[in-house]
Amino acid sequence: MTQEFNAKSPMMYSELADWFHLITDPADYAEEAEFYRQALLAACVHQPETLLELGSGGGNNASHLKNYFQLTLVDLSPEMLNISSALNPECEHIQGDMRSVRLERFFDAVFIHDAVMYLTSEIDLRAAMETAYIHCKPGGASLFAPDDVLETFKPSTDHGGHDGQSRSMRYLEWTVDPDPSDTTFVVDYAYILKNGTDEVRIEKDRHILGIFPRQTWLSLLAETGFQPKMISFEHSELETGAHEVFIGHKNLE
Repeated sequence: MTQEFNAKSPMMYSELADWFHLITDPADYAEEAEFYRQALLAACVHQPETLLELGSGGGNNASHLKNYFQLTLVDLSPEMLNISSALNPECEHIQGDMRSVRLERFFDAVFIHDAVMYLTSEIDLRAAMETAYIHCKPGGASLFAPDDVLETFKPSTDHGGHDGQSRSMRYLEWTVDPDPSDTTFVVDYAYILKNGTDEVRIEKDRHILGIFPRQTWLSLLAETGFQPKMISFEHSELETGAHEVFIGHKNLE
């Protein structure tokens, strides 16, 4: 994920950005990225060659998608762009906010992964959809991949992390919705950072994320000008039908 609003960015994307690939390993995204690729291929009228990713974060999906598309990666965080550039030096990287960036060019397809979760109001969500629509070629498609919609959200806990060559990281994740009447929920992280063999420190990090009903997604996509569609996100590690992604097809002019 990547922060896409003007509040202070979570540590994951700022002070601790150089640990990011020990939180989430690019190799773990191969199956997921292939699902997104196939979904875009099916949604576009013509074979897509250029892909704009908004909120590209550390470049995990891009590390796989770059084998099939000419990628332009946009993210708000300069720290995340730096680590993505190291992972994906052949891709174009641009600092920008998915709600407002304007590149003055068109792409065969547009992709917004779970960075879209940092949009916590319908106004901001619609603004990101407008950015995607403006940059999408007629006959192309935009894919939005939220972690959850309101109907699928469940409080949860999780843990993970990876070992590097000279350091390691582990995290605990706690997801709750303190106020179900609003459009946000909270994910708190505890990071355990280990340098070498002895030095260990613990950091905490809070992420405020947006949550919207399916119909809100579909209605906002239609208002933006897309032909909206919801499809089930299928992954070998997830229950069938437990998550959805949204496709916006842009009609030929």
